[in-house]
Amino acid sequence: MSSIEDSVGSEVEQIAASQLARLLGTEDEPFLLDVRQPEEVADWAIAGVHNIPLGELQRRLPEVPTDRPVVAVCRSGNRSSQAAEQLSGAGYAVRNLTGGMGAWGQVYDTATWDVVGAQVVQVRRRGKGCLSYMIGSGDEAFVVDPSTHVETYRALAEERSWRITRVFDTHLHADHLSGARELSRRSQASLHLSPFDTFDFPYEAVQDDQVFSLPGGTEISVAALHTPGHTEGSVVFVIGGEAVLSGDTIFVDSVGRPDLAERAEEFARNLHRSLRQKVLVLPDETAIFPAHYGSNTRVVPEQPVATTLGRLGTSVPALSLDEEAFVTWAAATVTPRPPNYVEIVRANMGRSPLGPGELAQLEAGPNRCSL
Repeated sequence: MSSIEDSVGSEVEQIAASQLARLLGTEDEPFLLDVRQPEEVADWAIAGVHNIPLGELQRRLPEVPTDRPVVAVCRSGNRSSQAAEQLSGAGYAVRNLTGGMGAWGQVYDTATWDVVGAQVVQVRRRGKGCLSYMIGSGDEAFVVDPSTHVETYRALAEERSWRITRVFDTHLHADHLSGARELSRRSQASLHLSPFDTFDFPYEAVQDDQVFSLPGGTEISVAALHTPGHTEGSVVFVIGGEAVLSGDTIFVDSVGRPDLAERAEEFARNLHRSLRQKVLVLPDETAIFPAHYGSNTRVVPEQPVATTLGRLGTSVPALSLDEEAFVTWAAATVTPRPPNYVEIVRANMGRSPLGPGELAQLEAGPNRCSL
């Protein structure tokens, strides 16, 4: 990784990370040029980027298309500013991503849909691939898996005249800081967590088959299902019998990794049984809304990241494996662990001595909670 970055040029046209998020997945999507070193890009990048290190850009200019706008990307916006100056001088329509990947890691957007009369808002933290949810009816809302920027959820609730009355986490997160405890405190909402994961602060323990009802006459309820596997206390929530907030138990293209607690075989067996006994028994048309998405998932503005259980059954071959074959597959499917995951887990348990600024630095990077 380069440790020396010159100051940002004042003549370079800028684009904010929030503006870029609105363009990705549309016909106006720009050509993304990441000018960091290959190992930096391999560790964490915006999906679909083309990598040309800054030092190689001049000789590799023919790789950059001239028929569409270009957005230059780096870690903090400095190397990419230099690249943008080069490209602008060569006649390209180019903008620099202000704040680079650091800014991208803090961008949120939303998509909404209706389930049995209630509105569900999927809150996407684009740079982390984190998905959280607000379920609102009448004048109340529940929040599931909030990220650390809790004012995002409070603002969304205020826009819709909702009071946040309950906050949930589907599991003890390892790849990002949970905002559940802080959102609960600021909203004066009850905090609901699984007693099978470890938390060193007060909360209300979620029980299997427990139902939480929203007002407004919509008859919507959220039912908790204990689904150990990714973590010992992983939970999914069924909304009105039509949709599942699946946490890290199952994603739109894979399943949750069972190896982060150093008990991979035991957790893989638990995950297989949870999937077979509690998730895959639901109707094929059940919508699946996970807590994360990977770099291969195309995110489109205003369209939720979701799939159906029926589609998952045909697109994820591991779901059809018997228990022994599933355990063997899970053990062989090794991916890098989330950066700083041990310290992030400690923070989410309530055990970290680090301050907010230090913790924010820890979670910079991608999510790595799927196989």
